[in-house]
Amino acid sequence: MPKRKRTTSTAAAAAAMMSNATSVLPQKKHYRQRAHANPFSDHSLVYPSSPDSIDWSIHYPAFVNQRPSFADIGCGFGGLLITLAPQFPDTLIIGLEIRVQVTQYVQDRITALRATSDNYQNVSVIRANAMKFLPNFFQKASLTALFFLFPDPHFKIRKHKARIISPTLLAEYAYVLAPGGIVYTITDVEDLAQWMRAHLDAHPLFQFVEEQELRNEGKGPILDAVYSSTEEGKKVERNAGQKWLACFRRIEVKRINT
Repeated sequence: MPKRKRTTSTAAAAAAMMSNATSVLPQKKHYRQRAHANPFSDHSLVYPSSPDSIDWSIHYPAFVNQRPSFADIGCGFGGLLITLAPQFPDTLIIGLEIRVQVTQYVQDRITALRATSDNYQNVSVIRANAMKFLPNFFQKASLTALFFLFPDPHFKIRKHKARIISPTLLAEYAYVLAPGGIVYTITDVEDLAQWMRAHLDAHPLFQFVEEQELRNEGKGPILDAVYSSTEEGKKVERNAGQKWLACFRRIEVKRINT
């Protein structure tokens, strides 16, 4: 009796494809980098003279004449970017990261994912110092979401000036964020949570919005990603730590003509 030819089941084939896709993804152990970078240091950065000088098609070849709407400031290893990309396929998402090796890891990760799927054509990363050059990248009212997830707490009082939320920087965030846009902040450091909440509360162009209100507006997937998609968020969960979320809506204040 002739032997039957061995056939590979669909499930096994899919598993093999997944294994191959996983094998080409970069490994963080090859991208060693310090946990934080000094934003006031003289980093060797190339930045645009203005938003109009940026050719976004370099970052998003599959999209024509479209600019990013979501920006993750200090995107780290790209967990939020990769999580949101398939959920918002028509929204361009950009991560800004100051650390060289971490930025390279995210770039390589996106390249590898694009080679195996069409779900990540809308996501990219730029090495940039958002504390200095944010308005060079984004036009006025061009963003609908800004993310500040587990930022460096800068515990020492003399280092508080380096915190990513400050009165000066909030003016820039209000400039690039469209009315109705949302600032998402989250941290596992209570002191920093109070700091960010206090400064955003004090700014006339930002208004606190309850988490449930945002979920009622259909932003539940974004909030879920804010909580759990990043390396820092997952670490807090493993250690049974606490997270403080605070979201603010960019409001429009009408000028009074005198």
